[in-house]
Amino acid sequence: MKKAVSPDENFARSRMDVGYVPREEATGKCYRSMGFKCGLEIHQQLKTKKKLFCHCPSGHYQEAEDFDAEIVRHMRPTLSELGEYDGTALMEFKTRKNIFYRLRNDTACTYEFDDTPPFLLNREALTISMEIALLLKTSVVGEVHITRKQYLDGSIPTGFQRTSIIGINGTIPIRSKQVEIIQISLEEDSCREVSDIRHNRVYRTDRLGMPLIEAVTGPDMTTPTEAYEAGQYIRFLTRSTGKVRTGIGAARQDVNVSITGGRRVEIKGVSRIHDIPRLTHNEAFRQLALLHIRDELSARFKQKKTVDVKEVDLPASLISDDCYPLRSAREKGYRVVAVRLKGFGSILSHFTGPERMFADEIEERLKVIACLESPFMSHSEKLNGEIPESFNRAVRSLIQCEESDAWILLWGPKEDIPTAIETIRERCELAFDGVPDETREAMPDGTTIFERVLPGPNRMYPDTDSAPIAILDSEIETVRSELPDDVSAMIQKLDEWHVPEDTYPYILSRNLFPLLEALIERFQVAPVFAGTLLGHRLKYLEGHFSPSAPFHYERILDLVQYVTDKGIHMNILPTMLKELYQHPNMDFDSICSTVGYRKTETEKLHSQIPILIKKFQEIRISDQSDACIAWVMEQLRRPALGNINLSGLRNRILEVADA
Repeated sequence: MKKAVSPDENFARSRMDVGYVPREEATGKCYRSMGFKCGLEIHQQLKTKKKLFCHCPSGHYQEAEDFDAEIVRHMRPTLSELGEYDGTALMEFKTRKNIFYRLRNDTACTYEFDDTPPFLLNREALTISMEIALLLKTSVVGEVHITRKQYLDGSIPTGFQRTSIIGINGTIPIRSKQVEIIQISLEEDSCREVSDIRHNRVYRTDRLGMPLIEAVTGPDMTTPTEAYEAGQYIRFLTRSTGKVRTGIGAARQDVNVSITGGRRVEIKGVSRIHDIPRLTHNEAFRQLALLHIRDELSARFKQKKTVDVKEVDLPASLISDDCYPLRSAREKGYRVVAVRLKGFGSILSHFTGPERMFADEIEERLKVIACLESPFMSHSEKLNGEIPESFNRAVRSLIQCEESDAWILLWGPKEDIPTAIETIRERCELAFDGVPDETREAMPDGTTIFERVLPGPNRMYPDTDSAPIAILDSEIETVRSELPDDVSAMIQKLDEWHVPEDTYPYILSRNLFPLLEALIERFQVAPVFAGTLLGHRLKYLEGHFSPSAPFHYERILDLVQYVTDKGIHMNILPTMLKELYQHPNMDFDSICSTVGYRKTETEKLHSQIPILIKKFQEIRISDQSDACIAWVMEQLRRPALGNINLSGLRNRILEVADA
């Protein structure tokens, strides 16, 4: 008979059995041994004046409480032509959600609620999507067919999204390989979520219907680093057009991850590409842990069975005064239920990820499907001795738990408890298969939580309201003739210019390469200086200061033109840029005055050097010559800016000091 171990010991042992290693310690060999595969779906809003299928303005946003009307809808599943229900539809129906849409008259219309047929597809959006399709090396289709894709979470009021394929069979380069671009589509954006509390989910409709492109890669990335590189490349590529929106929510990534023996799990709405490596790493090990749980259950049960679940209402006598969650639940009239899971001892505390265990998999589903609000659950395998042994024995006695069994304690509104118990049963039965089909939501700590069941494969069908749109070869060639440089060509130029590599992400993601190129080729600014001016100085200013008016990057060219015309040395640019960024409308003469620039002849600056060296010798606190050079340099730095090369000034100080 196996010796009983504590939940803490079981968690640590199962973590070791899974072979989990932190992201920073993982190697390519580690991912290859798991059979890691990853594909991306990159979504990017396009910068158009109007939405995709109506004449409402695009890019006009509203505050959560700023709306003219509110519409409520409910999910009701229907049978398909094959006599089947969609799994996502059934799950959403179980939640009994009230879906509220808050809309403003100036950003929404009857089309978006399926009360008006769609207008003709936005040609501006089509042209931009063709441009991105060509940059991704895809073959642009000869005819655009608009289809409907089911959206069953309520984020689109009609229950479907209009989408169309623009290009297929492309590639992008990353450091170690070529990554396949399966397709690029043009589609409508969904609503923005305001809140999701219990049975009420609230959306804003300002973003609804905005043109969006989706670039889908093949499952070609075999390490998290490759997934990051591919995501960055597509991000840089779309930004290079200058025709996409930027800012929070303008670009979002869905990341698909699988390992050998697992299944494709979709991580939805990853807002930062920098989060992809940690998210995919942890998802791979989560799947490995779930496969380990599957094998353990198979050994215990020999064959898959219906999970033996027994429920008993917890008597008031077991709820002590110091147990606030249970006492509060009783006071609210909630039902408190103990649920026995036959044969699931040590499974609840089995490691599934950093600070996460299998019990969290159950809790996540209860929150989404049964609409329970935390805290609503406890269980027999809480860590750190959180469950008093006396209480554990009392619950085990109540529901007749053996040593090999586990229990879960639930509390919530009476009408939600049956759904919750059925959800527990479903998730435990899915554990016999290993990794369930589901989409998951990315969390800030690099883990994920259950979002919904993965949609079925037949979620797309033709849109009979929209006629096909022919794309002429001449249209494609016109777009091709105006394409910006490839991202790979930009990176090659940055390498040739010896621009610091840590500036690349900022320069490319902000589409500042044309500006950098103009500084170097038109104004003869030293490449390294120009690169750091943008990739270090400007990046710092954006992160630490708020401009008094909108700052446009083109103002930097105006500043450099001014400095050139006035014969001012370029080394003053970082100092002037700080003032220009904070006060974009300030004239350059005023900026010069603010930073203390005065035209000073080189001879006058040089004449100060002997005087300053003598003064240092009078006040010195160090005999080191380097201290003298540094002190003199500091005294002359401000008047030298804009007048003389600082390296040349330092050399002159060295000459005088040595003499």
